[in-house]
Amino acid sequence: MDVFFKGILSEFYAVLTDPGWSSINRGVLICDECCSVHRSLGRHISIVKHLRHSGWPPSLLQMVQTLASNGANSIWEHSLLDPAQVQSGRRKPNPQDKVHPTKSEFIRAKYQMLAFVHKLPCRDDDGVTTKDLSKQLHSSVRTGSLETCLRLLSLGAQANFFHPEKGTTPLHVAAKAGQVLQAELLVVYGADPGAPDINGRTPMDYARQAGQVELAERLVECQYELTDRLAFYLCGRRPDHKNGHYIIPQMADSVLIFCLCDMQLNNRLFEELAMDVYDEVDRRENDAVWLTTQNHSTLVTERSAVPFLPVNPEYSATRNQGRQKLARFNAREFATLIIDILSDAKRRQQGKGLTMSNSILTLLNISEPLDVGQADDDQHDYDSVASDEDTDSELTTQNNTNAQRNNRAKVRSSAIMYYVCGGQLIRCSGGTDSDYDNTQTYDSSLGRGEVEESGDGGEPDPTLPCTEDVILKTEQVTKNIQELLRAAQEFKHDSFVPCSEKIHLAVTEMASLFPKRPALDAVRSSLRLLAASASRLQVECRKAAPPEPSASTVDYQLLTQQVIQCAYDIAKAAKQLVTITTREKKQ
Repeated sequence: MDVFFKGILSEFYAVLTDPGWSSINRGVLICDECCSVHRSLGRHISIVKHLRHSGWPPSLLQMVQTLASNGANSIWEHSLLDPAQVQSGRRKPNPQDKVHPTKSEFIRAKYQMLAFVHKLPCRDDDGVTTKDLSKQLHSSVRTGSLETCLRLLSLGAQANFFHPEKGTTPLHVAAKAGQVLQAELLVVYGADPGAPDINGRTPMDYARQAGQVELAERLVECQYELTDRLAFYLCGRRPDHKNGHYIIPQMADSVLIFCLCDMQLNNRLFEELAMDVYDEVDRRENDAVWLTTQNHSTLVTERSAVPFLPVNPEYSATRNQGRQKLARFNAREFATLIIDILSDAKRRQQGKGLTMSNSILTLLNISEPLDVGQADDDQHDYDSVASDEDTDSELTTQNNTNAQRNNRAKVRSSAIMYYVCGGQLIRCSGGTDSDYDNTQTYDSSLGRGEVEESGDGGEPDPTLPCTEDVILKTEQVTKNIQELLRAAQEFKHDSFVPCSEKIHLAVTEMASLFPKRPALDAVRSSLRLLAASASRLQVECRKAAPPEPSASTVDYQLLTQQVIQCAYDIAKAAKQLVTITTREKKQ
């Protein structure tokens, strides 16, 4: 047996035969069986890559190999390896155990629940905090002890920690010390290669100053990992980052398959979309490797397939559904979306304004009503990805080509609309925990609006309306917002004013459900945001009215961005009120 594989024992000893895969962020090698479980956990739990059939930066592969050969697996199985702590009777599965449920449950406990990782004491006088762990990480990365740093990261140390006394991050320290593998590990855990120190110098600057030219070049590659990966997925080439940072492939023909529209995404939402598409690229690439390396008669089953991106509990339900529906894009549609993301990323880096371009929005193709219907109270964690037959009954009067095109448009619409609506595509339902995106807290500096507490000195009213009534009014607000967004996407600027009037009326009716002087600060803040945003929306929409001959030209692009932002704030406030009402009624 190769010395490299001795003692690795990543997953049930099966890797000793031929570990074909790796979990990069866990530093372990895994077999085919366990790979299917790792992939189903999602990249936020385990970043899976094939050892031979996937492209590897040499230093990243070396980092994984070093961790695996130095016992990184013991970090994730700490309590199982300590005889003093083995009291629960929990054992590690044997190689001959079934994947489902025995091995899969163990893998989830090990990596998703971190059930066997060393737990720090919780006493108040221990003084062991995330800050302390991060300071230890800051100091440790100058050494070659990768497993020590991985252990600190597993305990909660922050890869992007900014040391208040040193004025640097761990990546600055690793770059200065020439610790290439430490730098790779930090980047895997989210360290920013472009983060400035207290004097504005980046880790790349530190590496160059220390004469670590290859490390500096690798850090530049890490900084452009997302766009490089997307370009490589389409054309098999990456930019050299000496003559340019972007390669933007062209479609084989010049015929556009979407009606071009012009809309805007703020940087946060654009980054979310780009990261989700990156995850979908990773899923598709791993799928391709998986299908070419497996024995289809014995291993490729429904239980081992990953047909769409797994749920990430840190994301809203709406964003998770949009991520999952990316799997329904055919190759041409997905390529068009990637090209548009690459083009937009380049434009944004060059500071050419904030216009949403081409296919990101036009993939919406909103020719049919958006789904704001009731969702089942017992809805699954995974949103079901629509099949091509789902809407056939509605399209019997059209030919098959149009039926398929319109069906795909619905899927694309629900996949991308989340980002265009400011992360706030609302699906009104009786449930309240996952129907709304929870992205920001209310800023009290926003307008006070029409629901400011009266100055009569009356006592605060602790009563709250019925949750069902609040949801019903929210549905009306939502439908009116969707009508406004469709008008914006179709350049029907003359519809802005009537749409804003409908929204304002629905908001007023929703606010009237609540007492004039709510006892809860959260309710007061949400009502202020709701009313102020509705009023501001009216002001912005009136700007779309046909201008007087002497008036200046309306910048409809900027105006549309402001309208969308107002609609986003209204939806956010409505979500907050639904959440608060539901929570208080349950108590």
